[in-house]
Amino acid sequence: MGAADATDVGATDVGAADVGAADVGATDVGAAHGRDPVNVEIVYALAERQLVLAVKVEPGATVRQAIEASGILREFPEIDLRRHRVGVFGRLRGLDEVAQPGDRIEIYRPLPADPKEMRRRRASSSSAA
Repeated sequence: MGAADATDVGATDVGAADVGAADVGATDVGAAHGRDPVNVEIVYALAERQLVLAVKVEPGATVRQAIEASGILREFPEIDLRRHRVGVFGRLRGLDEVAQPGDRIEIYRPLPADPKEMRRRRASSSSAA
């Protein structure tokens, strides 16, 4: 695989001592056709570990394609894009939306419980006391 057909990924693992970079074998069609690749970040956080991946993808690549190109789905097999919501800079986005230069694509973990339901339970238990 040559330089023109590799997607570059740089990783910053906030919860670990190592900070590294890796090449991911996804195709960077933009570079192959003379178009500049689009730089985005893929972010995923657990309670004990946060990961930020800098990824170059082809122009017109979707949010889903950027996530897949990052390799994060191999690193965290528990991520299920059918269940996990995604957003850009804190705003929910669809997987088929086009990634824009500089986007910070965030993968959100499912909530263990509905926040409204939890507030109702706390309110009813405190009023019963």
